[in-house]
Amino acid sequence: MMSSGNPSTTSIHVTALDGLVNVNSLFTVAVFVGLSIASPGQRSLENRSACDAGPGVARNLLVFEVVSFSFFLFSSLVAQGLKLAINLLNSNDVDEAFRAHIDARVLRLAMLASAVGSIIGSLFLLLSMVNVVQIRLGLLSCGSHSTVRAVAALVTLVCTALAVYIATIFYAFTH
Repeated sequence: MMSSGNPSTTSIHVTALDGLVNVNSLFTVAVFVGLSIASPGQRSLENRSACDAGPGVARNLLVFEVVSFSFFLFSSLVAQGLKLAINLLNSNDVDEAFRAHIDARVLRLAMLASAVGSIIGSLFLLLSMVNVVQIRLGLLSCGSHSTVRAVAALVTLVCTALAVYIATIFYAFTH
């Protein structure tokens, strides 16, 4: 196996993987919070029965939450596996805890797979949160100002954050 660079490089990778796993854990909590606050047949706060979400919205919520959870779990398991590989490949010397000899291509590919899993999981979490908003505040098709503003803020902020995250990943992998 080839060295992944200087000794501090592996330490930086482990720190990045730790951060990714921590963020995925927070998003996984959001998945279950979304499931707990929205239930089928629930009346919206719009107070018009035509604005209440039907079983299709609740079904989509459940599907998006499960898919989101699956991608976060995938991302976290890949990151944890990579961390385990780094630790197993480390020197027997305790003082060299962050020096591992691992193929740089494998390291980059696994980190990219983990990041992509988080990105896709975030997109499905966004879709599920839109459904939570529709269940709680009323359908978007009703034109409720609260629903439209909440969804607009959610989509704008999450998409902006994802764009920054993707740009940062792209920059890190090309430099």
